[in-house]
Amino acid sequence: MAAMERPSRRFRPVSGNVLPRFAGIPTFMRLPHVNLEDAADDIDIALFGIPWDGGTTNRPGARHGPRQMRDLSTLMRNVHHVSGLQPFELANCADIGDTPVNPIDLEDTLARVERFVGEIHAKNITTLAAGGDHLVSLPILRAIGGDDVGMVHFDAHTDTWDRYFGESRYTHGTPFRRAIEEKLLDPKRIVQIGIRGGLYTPEDKEWGLAQGIRVIEIEEVFDLGVEGVVREARRVVGNGRVYVSFDVDALDPVYAPGTGTPEIGGMTTVQAQGMIRGLRGLDLVGADVVEVAPPFDPSGNTALVAVTMMFELLCLLAECHGRFSKKS
Repeated sequence: MAAMERPSRRFRPVSGNVLPRFAGIPTFMRLPHVNLEDAADDIDIALFGIPWDGGTTNRPGARHGPRQMRDLSTLMRNVHHVSGLQPFELANCADIGDTPVNPIDLEDTLARVERFVGEIHAKNITTLAAGGDHLVSLPILRAIGGDDVGMVHFDAHTDTWDRYFGESRYTHGTPFRRAIEEKLLDPKRIVQIGIRGGLYTPEDKEWGLAQGIRVIEIEEVFDLGVEGVVREARRVVGNGRVYVSFDVDALDPVYAPGTGTPEIGGMTTVQAQGMIRGLRGLDLVGADVVEVAPPFDPSGNTALVAVTMMFELLCLLAECHGRFSKKS
């Protein structure tokens, strides 16, 4: 359907020519910080943080990711240098703050995040989230997913493992197994890109393949090249609704050392950017960028990489808004 004519109110980033990038209160992309209840009718794409890492099994720290990502996102500008897309002209984008979280109760946090995203989705607003560990994708999908939704998933790990220590069903290694079990995703329309690293058991790999997930391990990424991976990803997800989830550990740790579970031998930032750009034109229902752990990279470079990927995704979401808007 055609996009609804927007109100005269438009949110735009603060220009670096007006206020230096090192000044002011940090928000995602220097956008206005907006209360959802006060401005829901004006927002097309909501950017928000999920400052929580209660699903982490080894190195914590991703709870601090959204704050550092906001700070480094002041380096983003208005126009994509390759596509020419201007996301802030195509869609009303705003930083709506962080989801509620409970740092000592995992399942309560999942419920809080699901309610928060559900309220956004109910207002026909597209979401772009900054994690947080990868378990945060599960409550997002509980709010916006369905068995007609496919996914493009960039990661070193499939995150389709089952349990941790025999009991825990909810960790950052299990979100997409739970999502498939709960029929929040169509497994035959999931493509996972960049998978590598050791496994606990062969079943960790076999379960997802048995569901029909297309797994492109890093060796195949290098064999296919960016264009080949994009062709295969588009073939798998087809023309239906698609969610994009980007874990920074998809990248080699030389590019993103600040993450909880780094795996050597990963893709470059240039390759990742090319693959995201190759998703242009898909019916995107939302996206997230997760697993930035600032304690392991005080330089901020990992956060810069992450918010640059957010900007790449925002360009696609904003263009998509004009073609697939549900507002009428």
